[in-house]
Amino acid sequence: MIKHLHLLILGFAAMATSLLSAAESYLVMEAHSGRVLLAHNSEAKRPVASLTKIATAKVLLDWAEASNASLATLAVVPNSAMAPGGANPMGLAPGDRISLRDAAYSALLGSDNVAAMTIADHVGRALLAHRRRTGDPQQAFVAEMNQLAKALEMKRTRFANPHGLELPRQRAYSSAADIARLCVYAMRDTGFQFYVKQKTRQISVTKSDGRHLSYEVANTNTLLGKQGVNGIKTGLTTAAGQCLATNSHRSPVVTKLDATRSQIRKRDLIVVVLGSADRFGRTSQLIPQGWAAYDAWAAQGYIQSAHKREFIIVPKLP
Repeated sequence: MIKHLHLLILGFAAMATSLLSAAESYLVMEAHSGRVLLAHNSEAKRPVASLTKIATAKVLLDWAEASNASLATLAVVPNSAMAPGGANPMGLAPGDRISLRDAAYSALLGSDNVAAMTIADHVGRALLAHRRRTGDPQQAFVAEMNQLAKALEMKRTRFANPHGLELPRQRAYSSAADIARLCVYAMRDTGFQFYVKQKTRQISVTKSDGRHLSYEVANTNTLLGKQGVNGIKTGLTTAAGQCLATNSHRSPVVTKLDATRSQIRKRDLIVVVLGSADRFGRTSQLIPQGWAAYDAWAAQGYIQSAHKREFIIVPKLP
């Protein structure tokens, strides 16, 4: 009887593991060639939690570059930033001031929802003012996030807010393949790269009563520094499950073509895991598997297949 019960428990455990695996989505690609190396359920629409903040940060950085705005500019935490709840590692409160740069660090490293909302409010107001329009600054910012998704051909993506929480009447989704596109685009930006490779960051906040406080925000990506990982972002909600996007870097391959010319082939592996029961464990498995598949492709001479699904080409935006 005990043996039978033990086997029954093992059977249920195996079934649960199988169901979790079936619910999971992942995609592994080499960023510079666009070669898709491994994929499972990668086109499925699903919530992606705080991976949303990759788009939030990139909209901020793109706006700052386009408008020549300083990331040292202090943004005021609005009342609306407190509404979603969730992560607020610095205990930000309405009226506090934080630089856009530090808000980006806290959003990317600490998955700070209040910082993400503060970024959206500040940039959204600037966008509305530039366009001589009135409206909700948060909605104006989210519209920019969706414009970015459209430009990157993220056809199975809709952003509803800058933080990634699932809220009533806000239907947001993406896919492993679309998040991989976003990661490729974001990691082309050396400034963004610098943010997401930091394990910790000292951040300053001016409280509404004038006090100046300093906080250390830790990166939630525990794979940093392992297996060549130098970014990108974690995500976790009940609906989305455990999510993780990573970049595993290898040194470029330099091939001498002749006496005066050489070919440099950059190598970065993008790994996106959604709805996992163990995002770090799964990613740790997929990284060596992905590199093995890449090495096999390289050994074949980097054959360019006619099958579109074997490559993801991310547009280079102006």
